[in-house]
Amino acid sequence: MAVGARSGTEEPEEPAGRGETPHPAASSVHRSRSESRTEPPGSVPLDKPGASGTSDTLGTAPGEEAGGSMKKAKKPRAFWKELPILIGIALLLALLIKTFLVQAFSIPSDSMQDTLQRGDRVLVDKLTPWFGSKPQRGEVVVFHDPGGWLNETPTPEPNPVQKVLSFIGLMPSAEEKDLIKRVIAVGGDTVECHGSGPVKVNGKALKEGSYVFPGATPCGDRAFGPIHVPKGRIWVMGDHRDDSLDSRYHQNLKGNGTVSENEVVGRAFTIAWPINRWATLSVPDTFDQPGINKAMAAAPAALGLAGALPIVMWRRRRLTARRNPR
Repeated sequence: MAVGARSGTEEPEEPAGRGETPHPAASSVHRSRSESRTEPPGSVPLDKPGASGTSDTLGTAPGEEAGGSMKKAKKPRAFWKELPILIGIALLLALLIKTFLVQAFSIPSDSMQDTLQRGDRVLVDKLTPWFGSKPQRGEVVVFHDPGGWLNETPTPEPNPVQKVLSFIGLMPSAEEKDLIKRVIAVGGDTVECHGSGPVKVNGKALKEGSYVFPGATPCGDRAFGPIHVPKGRIWVMGDHRDDSLDSRYHQNLKGNGTVSENEVVGRAFTIAWPINRWATLSVPDTFDQPGINKAMAAAPAALGLAGALPIVMWRRRRLTARRNPR
């Protein structure tokens, strides 16, 4: 064999220097003719590392690990498994709102007509009393039975479902003995009503035409007073004066018909149901008239006089000493 001759199994050498780009598959290791014949142009053998779309191990699909174990994606929890958690959170929020913020109450009687009708649902503010807010004249308030006010009213026995719903505040409680009335006078006030009225607070006549039931007289059939309301207590009356067993009818009980501020649950501030009855429960203008707070306004003046008296006496002594020197 002549020097420089090539074996018949090798591919002919490409002439260099013609500006042609070498084939991407070309390398220092030449493939045999049998390889180039069996593989289609541009294909990459499966046993070659780094091939696109394949892994180093034959038979493994994309997303599998080298050891052959499938990497499992975390499946979302089924809705029916999350439902009890959602219900529990909702009930907890309802309980917190009922305890500290707002509670719904149902109106069971006609004692607050025409302001409230039987079957109305009112929302009661329970938050502001936590910050020291006290009942004010003209407000509609819900309060616990002070004792003996609802003895004549039978209480229906609730079923277990009603007990649970009332406990979390989704329906009014049938066991709690609560009343709803309007505050007419507060601690320190003097209230009275005689004959056909009007009701007087600290000597000022109330103009009650905007909330008293049409046709009812201010005193109803029970005149009273003058009554001095003790500190920390309130005098309450229903807007339907002829159909309300309020402070007028319980003067023989402890407190002489007044209610302790500690028994007040909160102020009713809106009618929430039915929708066509929606309205806010604002304080009537008659409770803002000048002079109704005169008893309270006199207190600062009296305190000021008491504080100034020692100064006046001291000044008089000094002037006397100057005029009569020893």
